Amino acid sequence: MAKAMCSLGACLAVMLVVLAVAVAGVGCSIVSYDGRSLILDGERRIVISGSIHYPRSTPEMWPDLIKKAKEGGLNAIETYVFWNGHEPRRREFNFEGNYDVVRFFKEIQNAGMYAILRIGPYICGEWNYGGLPVWLRDIPGIKFRLHNKPFENEMEAFTTLIVKKIKDANMFAGQGGPIILAQIENEYGYTMLQPENIQSAHEYIHWCADMANKQNVGVPWIMCQQDNDVPPNVVNTCNGFYCHEWFSNRTSIPKMWTENWTGWYRDWDQPEFRRPTEDIAFAVAMFFQMRGSLQNYYMYHGGTNFGRTAGGPYITTSYDYDAPLDEYGNLRQPKYGHLKELHSVLMSMEKILLHGDYIDTNYGDNVTVTKYTLNATSACFINNRFDDRDVNVTLDGTTHFLPAWSVSILPDCKTVAFNSAKIKTQTTVMVNKTSMVEQQTEHFKWSWMPENLRPFMTDEKGNFRKNELLEQIVTTTDQSDYLWYRTSLEHKGEGSYVLYVNTTGHELYAFVNGKLVGQQYSPNENFTFQLKSPVKLHDGKNYISLLSGTVGLRNYGGSFELLPAGIVGGPVKLIDSSGSAIDLSNNSWSYKAGLAGEYRKIYLDKPGNKWRSHNSTIPINRPFTWYKTTFQAPAGEDSVVVDLHGLNKGVAWVNGNSLGRYWPSYVAADMPGCHHCDYRGVFKAEVEAQKCLTGCGEPSQQLYHVPRSFLHKGEPNTLILFEEAGGDPSEVAVRTVVEGSVCASAEVGDTVTLSCGAHGRTISSVDVASFGVARGRCGSYDGGCESKVAYDAFAAACVGKESCTVLVTDAFANAGCVSGVLTVQATC
Repeated sequence: MAKAMCSLGACLAVMLVVLAVAVAGVGCSIVSYDGRSLILDGERRIVISGSIHYPRSTPEMWPDLIKKAKEGGLNAIETYVFWNGHEPRRREFNFEGNYDVVRFFKEIQNAGMYAILRIGPYICGEWNYGGLPVWLRDIPGIKFRLHNKPFENEMEAFTTLIVKKIKDANMFAGQGGPIILAQIENEYGYTMLQPENIQSAHEYIHWCADMANKQNVGVPWIMCQQDNDVPPNVVNTCNGFYCHEWFSNRTSIPKMWTENWTGWYRDWDQPEFRRPTEDIAFAVAMFFQMRGSLQNYYMYHGGTNFGRTAGGPYITTSYDYDAPLDEYGNLRQPKYGHLKELHSVLMSMEKILLHGDYIDTNYGDNVTVTKYTLNATSACFINNRFDDRDVNVTLDGTTHFLPAWSVSILPDCKTVAFNSAKIKTQTTVMVNKTSMVEQQTEHFKWSWMPENLRPFMTDEKGNFRKNELLEQIVTTTDQSDYLWYRTSLEHKGEGSYVLYVNTTGHELYAFVNGKLVGQQYSPNENFTFQLKSPVKLHDGKNYISLLSGTVGLRNYGGSFELLPAGIVGGPVKLIDSSGSAIDLSNNSWSYKAGLAGEYRKIYLDKPGNKWRSHNSTIPINRPFTWYKTTFQAPAGEDSVVVDLHGLNKGVAWVNGNSLGRYWPSYVAADMPGCHHCDYRGVFKAEVEAQKCLTGCGEPSQQLYHVPRSFLHKGEPNTLILFEEAGGDPSEVAVRTVVEGSVCASAEVGDTVTLSCGAHGRTISSVDVASFGVARGRCGSYDGGCESKVAYDAFAAACVGKESCTVLVTDAFANAGCVSGVLTVQATC
C-alpha cells in the first residue's frame, strides 16, 4: 500500500479552508491505494471522473460545466496542464483568464468534487505541439522526452512551478484541497518502443518518476499507457475505448482508466466520429464488472481550441469530442442522461464492489456473470459480448434477456437496475435557432481592409538573411502561422518559367514581382507537396516571395518535434520550357515571421485602422482581406455561434477574442462509416472507423463558438475576420444553439421525462406517440402504430411545460401494435 498524508501542522494551517468547504465534503485527506481502489480518508472509493480542460472554455463557463458534471453523477474532474499556454516565451508566464489553473481547481473544490492533476508536461491532447513550448528547440543539445539535461532541467522547472502554485493555493488533498492524484509524463509507452531510444527512454521515465516524487505533493503519482518499464514509485493506468481487459502488471495497484474516449477529435478533412451511447455505457459497465475502481471520461466536455491552440496538424477549432457536454456546455442527450443512470447504480454498489468477494462464471462464449458477495448481500453483472445476437441468461432461477453487446447490472442479483443497451433517457436534437439577431444578419454592414502585402513583395527589410531555406517552426518559434521566404534574381530580357517549390509546410502562397501566381495546401497526413506555377520574369531584378503557413503543429508520435515544416531545404527552382532549371535554394533569402495585420493587431479594432466601405459593397473572393461588422448579442443565455458559411480559410475574432481558425470550405470526406451506425461491436476511430460517422460531404466546421463572456449586452459587438484564401462574408450569421426536438422510448411501467433544458423554453407540441416501430429518427419521426391515449396523456402533461414526466401504462398500447415500446417526440 502506498500512502501520502498531511502533517498535523499542515492540517491546522488549512483549518479555515476545511471549515469553509466542509459542507461540500472536501477536507484534509489521506490518499492511499491498494489492489482494489484508491483509499480516501481510510475508505475505499469509486471515482467517476470527467476531463474538462480549462483553456478550452472560459472562467465564466467553469462553474456551470462542473455543476453539470456533478449532477451527471461524477465525483471528480480531470485536466491536463498546458505548458506552452502558461509559458509561451521562456520565463514569461501566463496564469490569467482561461489559463488561471488555480481558479479552475477552486471551482472544483467549491462544487465538492475531487480533482486529478495531469501535469505532463507533455500532454498530446490534440493541442499545439503536444503542449510543449516551441522555444525549447532553441536550447542547445536538447532532445524532447529523452534522458538529457537540457530537456529535464526545463521540465523540472515547469513542474516545480506548477506544484508550487497548487501548493500555495492549498489545492492538494493533504492540504484540504480537491486534488487526489497527479500525473507525470503522458502516454510514454509509444516512445519507449523505438529501438534507438530504449536506454535513454528507460533512464528518462525513471528520472520523471523520481523528480515527481521529490515534489512532495502528498498524493500518488500516476503514469498512463506505461505498461512496460513502470517505475516503482508511480501507478500505471489505462487509456483507450475499452479497458476492461487491462490489469496493471504489478500487484497492489488499483485498476484505473484515465482516458475513456467518449468520441474522437476531428480533422479539417474528416467527418465527426460519434461514439454510440450504448457502447460507452457497455465499456464502463464492463470495466467495473472486471474490478475497475476509477474511470475518467476523456472528454466530458471537449470545448474549443481558441486562438492557435489546435494541434494536429489540421485539427479543427471545435474540440467537441462527442462528449456528454457538447462544445458549448449543453447536455448531449441521451449520452449524458444514460451515463448518469449508470453512475447512480454503480455508486449504490460501491461498498460491495470494493470490499466484496467476486467470482466470474462463463456461460458459454462471450457471456460472463460476475457475482460480488459481502456478508449476506450480493450484486451481479451479466455481460453479452456478442455483437450479432441477443441472449437469455438464467441466474438463480430467473431468466434475463440481454441485447447484443450489452451489460446488465443487478444490485441484488435479482432485478436488473440498468442495461447498457436500453436507453430510457430522452434524446435531444439541437438546432440553430432562427432569432431576431439572425434575421438582422442579412443587414450586416461590412467594411474591409486589405492585408498590407507590399512590404513583403521584395526581399528587403527582413528580420535576417540566410543562404539557405530554413525550417519554419524553429525560425518563427511558432509566434505566427506564417513565415515569409523572400529572394531576388537578375534576369536578362523577359522569360517564362514554372516556379517549382518543394515544401513540408501545410500551405503555400507564391508571389512574383508582387503578383499572386499560385497557392496550394497539403493533403492531410502528407504535409509534403510541390507547388508548380507558371510565371513570367521581366528584364532586370525580379522578386520572389513565398508565404508558408502552418495549420497547427504535430502533437503525437515518436520524435514528433523533429518533423519539419516550411520550405526547409527546398528545392526552389525556376524551370524553363526545355527543362533547364535555375536553382534558387542557396540564394540569399530574407526572412520575416507573421503578417503586417498581426503586428498591427487589427483584430483589436484600435482607432486609426482605415476600414473601407463603398456604398455597402465589399470585395469578395479576395485573398488576404480583413472584414469587420457589428451585431447585437442574442437575448437570453442560449449558446451563441457564428456561422461562417461562404468563407474560405482564416481566423475570426469577437471583441478582440480569437474564436480560432476557420476553414468551412474544407469539406469532410465520404468514408465507409458515413452511412450507418450500429452500436454493437468494437468502436474505432480515424482510418479504421467503419461506422457512426456524421457530416460526410459537408463543411468540416461551419459553426464557431462565441462564449457569452466574449459578448457585450446592450451595445454593438465587433466581429473581425481575416480571410486568407478569399471568401464571401455576405452569408455570415450569428445564431443560437437550442433544443429542437426531444424524444424518448420506453416500455410499460417506465416513466418518461421530457425536458427543454434550463433556459425557460417550454414544450410547444407533442408530435408523435407511437406504440409501434417509429419511422425515421428523433426530429423526423413520422410514427408507426399511433396511440391516441399516449398522445393525449403527453400533450396534457407536457405542452407549455419546461419538463414533464409521464408513466407508461398498459392503456397506452393499441391492439395490433407489434412493438411493446412507446416512442414519443415533442418540439421545444
